[in-house]
Amino acid sequence: MKTLMIYGATGYTGRMAAAHAKQLGLNLVLAGRNAERLAALASALDAPYRVFTPDASQLDGIDVLLNFAGPFAQTADALMRACIASGTDYLDITAEINVYRLAEQLGAGADVMLLPGVGWDVVPTDCLAMHVASRVSQPQSLKIALQVPGAMSRGSAMSVGEIIGAGVMARIDGQLVATPDAPAQHLDFGDGPALCAPLSFGDLVTAWHSSAIPNIQMFVHITGEAFPEGDLSLLPDGPTQDQRDAHRARAVAEVTGLDGTVARSVIETVNGYSYTPLAAVEAARRVLAGERRRGFETPARLFGVGFAQTIGGTRITDY
Repeated sequence: MKTLMIYGATGYTGRMAAAHAKQLGLNLVLAGRNAERLAALASALDAPYRVFTPDASQLDGIDVLLNFAGPFAQTADALMRACIASGTDYLDITAEINVYRLAEQLGAGADVMLLPGVGWDVVPTDCLAMHVASRVSQPQSLKIALQVPGAMSRGSAMSVGEIIGAGVMARIDGQLVATPDAPAQHLDFGDGPALCAPLSFGDLVTAWHSSAIPNIQMFVHITGEAFPEGDLSLLPDGPTQDQRDAHRARAVAEVTGLDGTVARSVIETVNGYSYTPLAAVEAARRVLAGERRRGFETPARLFGVGFAQTIGGTRITDY
């Protein structure tokens, strides 16, 4: 039986994923840096664990590594390289665009698969991009906007700093280009136009590979206190179950064809923090079962346009 390692297993989302993987009966190894917390979780789940930092390779016997430890700028590089050296497929849940760019580079010629973004970002938006692209002839441009409602986890808030620090970019004629003066735009999630700010998420990489659309822009619509400021270490671990249940997640994708035809589709799911552990473990389960290709991959290209909707409570609406 092949073995899955969850790195960052004691974090907010990692704990949920580890419990779900155990419930599914996957052959599981927990991993991370904090021995005390790992030992407690391993005891609760009756699973083995390994304590190591991302710059160390302890992947003997591991077929798939699923990384939950953000900010991913601090963990993904070393873990990807360790996976390449050990013959282990790499998955993570990052939204940080520079991790996707790194995975593209390291994936070239690699014998293992590098599959970042198997959580809420980018599984729903990657599948949505492929879906909406199929609705027009010769799609030329794509706009994707995420709606970020409710409270954010401490780990996500720290990753947002990496996303903002990468600067605003767009895909223009197939190339990633810095667009620091890009204006906000109004996009419709189904309730009328909402003002969305430009921000560089991993979809600028994944949607290009999945849909081959040459011009792509990314946006975010923030409600409430979704992007916290100040001392992020003081934030709670993450939203409670009630808070998650109160805020479903949505994204919109709008594509324009060569003839000027515009199609818009909206995907709605359970809260992103509830969706992510389910999607990530399902992706890992499929890779363990043999659904894999060498090099850099995207969720929609590997698992198909319908992958996002295999997670309960997900629906796509066309406009």
